[in-house]
Amino acid sequence: MSSLSPDKRRKMESALNQLKKHTVVVADTGDFNAIDEYKPQDATTNPSLILAASKMPAYQHLVDQAIKYGIAKGGTEDEQVANTMDKLFVSFGLEILKKVPGRVSTEVDARLSFDKEEMVAKALRIIALYEEAGIGKERVLIKLSSTWEGIQAGRELEEKHGVHCNMTLLFSFAQAVACAEAKVTLISPFVGRILDWHKESTGRKSYEPQEDPGVLSVTKIFNYYKKFGYSTVVMGASFRNTGQVKALAGCDLLTISPSLLAELIQDHSTVTEMLKVDKAKASDLEKIHLDEKDYRWQHNEDQMATEKLSDGIRKFAADAIKLETMIKEKMLNVKNGK
Repeated sequence: MSSLSPDKRRKMESALNQLKKHTVVVADTGDFNAIDEYKPQDATTNPSLILAASKMPAYQHLVDQAIKYGIAKGGTEDEQVANTMDKLFVSFGLEILKKVPGRVSTEVDARLSFDKEEMVAKALRIIALYEEAGIGKERVLIKLSSTWEGIQAGRELEEKHGVHCNMTLLFSFAQAVACAEAKVTLISPFVGRILDWHKESTGRKSYEPQEDPGVLSVTKIFNYYKKFGYSTVVMGASFRNTGQVKALAGCDLLTISPSLLAELIQDHSTVTEMLKVDKAKASDLEKIHLDEKDYRWQHNEDQMATEKLSDGIRKFAADAIKLETMIKEKMLNVKNGK
């Protein structure tokens, strides 16, 4: 029997282990070797993370396998590249699923963010590739941009196909309300990018966690969802520091980069549950309903969210294009016997 007091034991325990008592911890990385170290429940990927991982020597075999698959599928060069990209994203997901007990999030091309039908078709293609590899759709979250079209694609995938969706690039309360009404599985509000915008627009260099605009945004969304009993869960994302992470202890899930997970392992300060269902139910938030016109107006009224959503789509699209360019060069080498 340990003679240590609960307070002393807590001081010896890492902030990461304390956090795991209140929140499902997810690793935000395409580098699945980093996942072994931190033992997360789930993992999330995006085009930028896959691009970075695809440049690492350790993962060249996955790139090569995807290119062979794309060439074998035939069709035009564009079709071969598209099939290679789909295969590569799923290949990373499959490797990650060997390391985590839960789910992996795989993102639909950001260039489809305003085309509901194409997003649904691409999502079903990704799910089919997972199923061909023996992984059921219950272990996959399809990431979609939180545009109006993306949210409606999420609604259709959940309702008609039983495909679970993770709505990403979420910055406004209007986006969060529309996602809850669409009954998607999960949303990923971007804490750090909200903070970035406020620092740039105000010239203020720092915010304490309790007044951090990103933390306040996620707290409001969490409280709204829990107060009104929505099934959609909240996964805070895009963190800039561990203070933001600890200020959201109690959130359903938090997806955290390996660098911040490493800091949380070294941190032995006390982590307190900050977000609680009973506090949420006691909040003074009022329920609202948003049709498409209301959504577009309310989202447009939020300058930060409007700018960060469009910026996020552009950045993910740019990294998808970089990945395609890399694949085209490698594909040409394979075809030329190099």
